[in-house]
Amino acid sequence: MSVDTTTTAATERSEEETVRRILTGTGDTWAIVGLSSNRARAAYGVAAVLQRFGKRIVPVHPKAETVHGEPGYASLADIPFPVDVVDVFVNGDLAGAVADEAREIGAKAVWFQLGVVDEAAYARTTEAGLDMVMDRCPAIELNSLG
Repeated sequence: MSVDTTTTAATERSEEETVRRILTGTGDTWAIVGLSSNRARAAYGVAAVLQRFGKRIVPVHPKAETVHGEPGYASLADIPFPVDVVDVFVNGDLAGAVADEAREIGAKAVWFQLGVVDEAAYARTTEAGLDMVMDRCPAIELNSLG
């Protein structure tokens, strides 16, 4: 049985193009769902990297805490200004609903962090015209952009 390397290469190239587009051209306001003031959580460190690269971070967490100097909101719907990218740091079982909320608020892209995969949410989100990345970390990708 042969493997169609043309399709695999095209898929990888397309994903890399989407990653680059989100990080460099989609916009600079990133709502980070699951971001709290807990310094031990990955979201806290990723948010700091995004800020260093010029992104405005918007913490989204039920506690609505201020993180890295930015006021938090309890939900995406509570954010009173446009959001470009929704970065998702929640359990995979909850991630699809967050992607749906991202569409509802008019975000341009959805980013599921490492370990967060929901193929059905990916299909719904991309069919709605949003860019989407799953199972990757923007902090790692930004550092590799050079």
